[in-house]
Amino acid sequence: MIRAITRKSMKIRPSGRSSDFISPSFGFGCLLECSYCYMKRHKPVGLDYATNINTILDEINRHSLFASVKKPNQTHPKYITYDIACNEDFALHSKYYDWKNIFDFFKEHPIAMGTFATKIIPKQFLKYNPEEKIRIRFSLMPQMLSTILEPNTSDIMDRIKAVDTFIEAGYDVHLNFSPVVFFDGWLNEYRKLFRMVEENVINKDKVLAEVIFLTHNVNKHKYNVENNIEGESLLWNPELQEPKKSQYGGDNIRYRWWLKQDMISDFKEQHKQVIPWNTIRYIF
Repeated sequence: MIRAITRKSMKIRPSGRSSDFISPSFGFGCLLECSYCYMKRHKPVGLDYATNINTILDEINRHSLFASVKKPNQTHPKYITYDIACNEDFALHSKYYDWKNIFDFFKEHPIAMGTFATKIIPKQFLKYNPEEKIRIRFSLMPQMLSTILEPNTSDIMDRIKAVDTFIEAGYDVHLNFSPVVFFDGWLNEYRKLFRMVEENVINKDKVLAEVIFLTHNVNKHKYNVENNIEGESLLWNPELQEPKKSQYGGDNIRYRWWLKQDMISDFKEQHKQVIPWNTIRYIF
C-alpha cells in the first residue's frame, strides 16, 4: 500500500556516523524486501511518502542556521550533512517526490548537503548535476549474500560500476559496506568484493567508505520466520550474538563483543591490503 501523507513530525536527530543529522523523512517504509531491513521492523509493508516537501526543506534550512558542528569531521570537511533517507530507499521511491526540488535545495544551500544510501542504480538522477552537494552511498555486500538477503535490488557489480558514472555526473559517491554478515568463509567473500571494487573504480581518490556490522531485531526475526523470508539462518545466530537494547527501546541482537572485534580487525586488514585508497570514515 502506497499512501501520500502530510509529514507532521519535523524532528531532526543527530547522527554522527554517515551524516551529521537525520532529516525528517520524505518517505517512511520501503518497497524492497531486504530481510535484514530495520525499517521493516516498524512498517513491514508499503510506503508513506510526504507531500509537504517544502515544509521539510524549510525545517532543514532553519536547523542548519543554528547547528553547532565542527568542521572538518568524518562526514564532510566543509558542509553540514543531512541523511534524507534514513527510513527508506530514496532513490527507489524518487518517482513519488519532486526530487529535483530537493536536490536544488541542497545544491544551492551554502552549508547543507544531502546524503542517502541505496541498493539500486537511479539512472534518472544522471540528468541532474548536483555539483557534489548530494552524496550517494552505494550499499555493498558479497553477491552471494545480496542474492539471498536483498532480492530485486541491483547486482553488486552494477552498483560498483555506477560509482564512476555518478561521480562524473557531479555526485559525491561513497561505498556503504552494510551490513557486514558473519558466515563460514565470510572473509574470503569480502576479499572478492574488495577486488571487484579495486578493478572497477577509476576515481579512487574521491571514494570513501563506511562499514556497519549486522544488528538484527527480535520482532523482525519473528516476522521473517512467520513469513518464510529467505536467509534468516544468516542473520539469527544467538550463539554468536548478544542482546542489545536500541536507543529507541527495540530488542536487538548484535555480534558478541569478542567476535565483532575479530571481525573488525580482519575486515580492516583485508580492506587495507586490497583497496588501501578507499579510506574508511567510520566502522560500527
